Order: sequence, then structure tokens, then C-alpha cells
Amino acid sequence: MIDRLELNAKGQELREQFGEDAVSPIDIFAVAGQIDDLTLVFYPLGENISGMCIRDQNVKLVAINSGMSYGRQRYSLAHEFYHLYYDDAMGYNVCAKKFDIKAENEKNADQFASYFLAPYSSLRMLVRRLKGDDELTYEHMIRLEQYYGMSHQAMLWRLISEKYITKEQAEQLGVGVMKKARQLGYEDTLYRPMPLAVQKRTYGHYLRQVEELQNRGMVSNGKIEEFLLEAFREDMVFGEDTSSEEEMVD
Repeated sequence: MIDRLELNAKGQELREQFGEDAVSPIDIFAVAGQIDDLTLVFYPLGENISGMCIRDQNVKLVAINSGMSYGRQRYSLAHEFYHLYYDDAMGYNVCAKKFDIKAENEKNADQFASYFLAPYSSLRMLVRRLKGDDELTYEHMIRLEQYYGMSHQAMLWRLISEKYITKEQAEQLGVGVMKKARQLGYEDTLYRPMPLAVQKRTYGHYLRQVEELQNRGMVSNGKIEEFLLEAFREDMVFGEDTSSEEEMVD
């Protein structure tokens, strides 16, 4: 497994490449929109798969499980960034949800994702500011994951790896997160999936290619609509109400 310091350095390196600093929370979906040749697909992939990455000479595609919480989706995209930028192997990676049953390369991607969203020095300074000389509490943990936009399980895993909490403490801190977040004055968006109406969506390079075909008049309007429907963009063909929501904790 790659050394943690190196993975943290890679996370900061990629942040700088995207024009981001090394301490602040990051809007990772906005960052993904800057990658000209990346197609980003949201799709409910079931309970066990958090995302996947396809990369070769012609295709750069990331799929995110939109049925998981928003915080987990952010983490999954950061995980796939590792495969896009630092994984030497071409082809595709299917990434499991669980943190503790993965191959070495997947563990590297998980660790990278954690450092990309919450750089080591940034997390250390914030933990010190929050807890002082006291032990880390449930409230501190909620504040940390809300600040960095990380899922509850991803933050637990990170705090265990940094030895701020033990696995036994994590078991006690792993329940009632949505209620506790509300009590602390936060929205619970981080712990919910996307609304059902937008859980299947494609963004990025694919849509820009479709637009280019349309602007050049290379295919019929009917074919353009077919391309958009295949990308789950009914909203761009018919227009849709996307106000429905579904609750989920991760």
C-alpha cells in the first residue's frame, strides 16, 4: 500500500491542479465539471457498489451510485479521481461500498479520497480547535463531516485511521446521525441520496459531444433526442419536475 504521506501529497497535488487550496472544503462536483473529457454518470447501482471508473485512450467515464447518501457520493467521486489520475492500469474499476474488504489499490483510492476531501493538516487543525484537550465527541464528529462534506462512515473510518477514536468508540458513534445533525442545527442533506427524479443523470463530455453534433447539424433532431434519452436526460427533451425526495443514511 502507498504510504499515507504520499497519498495526502497526491490529494493536495490534485487540489492545486484544480485551483483549490490545501485546507478548505471542496465542491467536488463543480471540480469534476472542469474536466473537459470526463463523462459523469449518476445511477442507482445497488447496495454494494459505490461507483466505477472506465478509462482508456478514448473514454474517461465515472459512474456514481446515486442511491447512496450525498456525502458518500462525494467520497466516491474522490475515490474515482484516484483511478483517473494515479492508477496506472487502464480499463475499468468497480468499487465496493465497504471500506474493510478491498484490494490494496482500492484501499489506496479510499485513503486518497479521504485526504482529498479533508487534507491531513487541515483535519488535524480543525480537530484541535474543536476538542481542545478533551476527547472527540459525537458532536465534534458531526461538525467535522459537515465541514468537509464527508459521509458519516467515511469520517468514522478516517478518525479511526488517525487514532482519534477506537473501533469500539466508532460503534457507539455510528447511529442516530441524522437526528443529531438536526439537533446541532444542520440540514440533513449530507445523509440523503439524490431525489428519485434525478438519480439517473449524465453530465459532462457526453453532453458536450451531443451539443456539438447538434450545432454542426450532423444528425437529426430525433437522433439528438435519442442520444439524450440514452443518457437519462429526459429533462432536456421533455422537461421534468424533480422535487421528490427519498431519505437514506450512510
